[in-house]
Amino acid sequence: MTDQYAVFGNPINHSKSPTIHRQFAEQSGQNLHYAKQLVAVDEFVKCAQDFFAQGGKGLNVTVPFKIDAFSFAQQLTQRAQRAGAVNTLAMQNDGVILGDNTDGIGMVHDMHNLDWELEGKRILILGAGGAVRGILQPLLAEHPELVVIANRTFSKAEELAAHFHDLGDVRAKTFEQLHGDKFDIVINGTSASLSNDLPPLPDNVLNQTACCYDLMYGSEPTVFMKWAQQHGAAKIADGLGMLVGQAAEAFYVWRHIRPEVVPVITMLRRQLAEKK
Repeated sequence: MTDQYAVFGNPINHSKSPTIHRQFAEQSGQNLHYAKQLVAVDEFVKCAQDFFAQGGKGLNVTVPFKIDAFSFAQQLTQRAQRAGAVNTLAMQNDGVILGDNTDGIGMVHDMHNLDWELEGKRILILGAGGAVRGILQPLLAEHPELVVIANRTFSKAEELAAHFHDLGDVRAKTFEQLHGDKFDIVINGTSASLSNDLPPLPDNVLNQTACCYDLMYGSEPTVFMKWAQQHGAAKIADGLGMLVGQAAEAFYVWRHIRPEVVPVITMLRRQLAEKK
């Protein structure tokens, strides 16, 4: 009997999840089938109920359904509760559907793979939306010295900082208030890269050894990555490794096996280069 998994989203055509999980299954000799499903905006609950009723074992959930999945889950992991969103649903042995959020841990694991040190570092996060909310708990678990959230709408950054302040030194700032500050790591959690836009960053926020990370990825460097290069960042990465990392964590939640991410990242990077 082949175990059934899928990713739900809208749009879904671009999803690399089936390719990633097929690679993980081949690596680890797991007998599973993984599909992608376009779900109408108001039909997430019905489709998820049908999927699990027909014996489905697990779902990945992408835009715009992560809040729906949060409500749908019958039990939540601590990181999903903190994130207020779910990207992984798992049917457990007792029939209870578990909701998890693997985005943040996917990013942290990618940074570890890149040999980026997080402990004791000063970290700047751009944006205060759902993506940032999803990464904060795993990031703070690495014990950085300071995390600053900068956002155009200051009240949103303030709200996030208050929500996570019990886990570490988290502060909210406007972009103007960043003048004179220096950071070891800058993470772009805004969707500005999608519209080839850039948050209004001061020129001198990077330390000499600073690392810059964009949650977005593409066949070309994002506008934020180009900015990082122009402003002397020592290391720069996009979010492709995070995409594979969050999938690997979901695979672990489902199958209790940790797949190798580097060969899969390499394969996807090659595919992106071929599309240029």
